[in-house]
Amino acid sequence: MIRLDDLALFVRSAALGSFSSAAREVDLLPGQVSAAIQRLERELDIRLFARSTRSLRLTAEGEQYLPYAREVLETLREGRERLRPESAELHGLLQVAAPSDFGRNRLLPWLDDFRALHPRLQVRFFLSDQVADIFRDPIDVAIRYGRMEDASFVALPLAPANRRVLVASPEYLIRSGRPSTLDDLAGHAGLIYMLHGRAYDKWAFELEGRRRVVPVAGALFSDDADVVRRWAVAGQGVAYKSWLDVSDDVAAGRLEVLLDGVGAALPLHLVCPHRRQYSPAIRQLHGLLRARCEALTDALAAWPA
Repeated sequence: MIRLDDLALFVRSAALGSFSSAAREVDLLPGQVSAAIQRLERELDIRLFARSTRSLRLTAEGEQYLPYAREVLETLREGRERLRPESAELHGLLQVAAPSDFGRNRLLPWLDDFRALHPRLQVRFFLSDQVADIFRDPIDVAIRYGRMEDASFVALPLAPANRRVLVASPEYLIRSGRPSTLDDLAGHAGLIYMLHGRAYDKWAFELEGRRRVVPVAGALFSDDADVVRRWAVAGQGVAYKSWLDVSDDVAAGRLEVLLDGVGAALPLHLVCPHRRQYSPAIRQLHGLLRARCEALTDALAAWPA
């Protein structure tokens, strides 16, 4: 008889490409995971993995069996969730990944509020500007900026009206002057964000339904979006940031929005791998986050698109 725990370890080992990594997730020894896979292989009478001292990969049979194993686990989880009344207290584990700036300065206190409402719920919170792989990484939901065009996962809107805006501190503007057009950005210190080694030094704007790309230059580069915002607050230059990331700084007078809010659409979504993973915990988290985000983006309606 196939053990469900063995099936779950097979799915995670396939996603991570490692028995050791799968073992660490559930506090087992690599040998215990290997034994579980061997049991499963004996039950199925097939070889699921091709193993060597340096690599682990699925066999053709393992590739063929993997979607069925995922489907079984998802069906069981969905059945368990459907038996639980919507009003029941949330419990279990919720794993959330988010970008650095939004995660630290917005999502962190909101998750604290969510946990206060549901104290039996465990939360694992992963912060990184590297885009999480929701199929491979051990997460349930990811918070992502941008338009979602990949139909392989479910994207639920949090802030559809969010935009990028140009910001700088009052001190920087006194020292360096205020740009009056996009062309003036050439004479200003751009604070450059990097991702996967690429410098995002060409800023795209939407003006009267048309896209315009403006090259910028500067001496400061970071792969952490929160660092870019902090540099802007410290008067180091001009940043091009999500309104959700800078709205508190603008309200407090630490940053000023330039060029009447000229920018580009940057919607925010909550992403999960499959509709079946839209559990009560994710559903309630989505509701809370959407209400908080939309309250912050109301001010954007006053600016020209």
